[in-house]
This record gives sequence, C-alpha cells and structure tokens, in this order.
Amino acid sequence: MVFDFTINNQGNYALITLSGNLIEKSQAFDLLEKAEELAAQNCSRWAIDLEKLIYMNSSGLNTLIQLLTKARVAGGEAVLFNMNKKINELILITKLHTLFRIAESRENALGILGV
Repeated sequence: MVFDFTINNQGNYALITLSGNLIEKSQAFDLLEKAEELAAQNCSRWAIDLEKLIYMNSSGLNTLIQLLTKARVAGGEAVLFNMNKKINELILITKLHTLFRIAESRENALGILGV
C-alpha cells in the first residue's frame, strides 16, 4: 500500500493522518513541506493519527522525528495516537516513546495539546 497523508488545519492545531506504508524518505517530502507551511502559519500543535499507518521502517521513524522537531522548533508539540501493535512495538524498541508524547485516542491527544 502506498503512503498517503491528510492534514486538517483547525487554526490553533492540526490533525495529521498518515496511512499506508512509510518506507522511503522520498515518500515524506510533501508531508514535511506541508508541516513547514503549518509552522509558518503559527499552527505548530499537531495530533498525528497513525491508525491507518500499516508499516514503517527507519525512514518512517525519521519522518516522525522530523515532524516532532519542526513542531517543537516552532514552539509547539506533536502527539502520536492510534498506533497499531507493530508501530507501537517499533516506537518502544527504539525508545522513541521517551521522545514523543503518545496518546491512546484523538481526544487524549487534543487534551495533551491543550486544545
């Protein structure tokens, strides 16, 4: 399955939904460019929905780290939520759960973001 994303800008936060397989760096260029645009519009609090993300490798992890970095540099935060078991295990094994804010649901993610 091909990687895809949607961004729903709510003004003071954005809901970013990832889907498919994120396995190549080039797949994320558009996503990272849109994230830069969000940050430039003072929208740097992002709830990242991973429910439809089937698989990712180190390139996918790097993309998530870049999103988090862009949000934090802009004074915001990125919260991951709705991870499947494989993605959750990958986050735990790589110890990225110590870097990211992780929520069980969209409501929890928005609560963490304070929106």
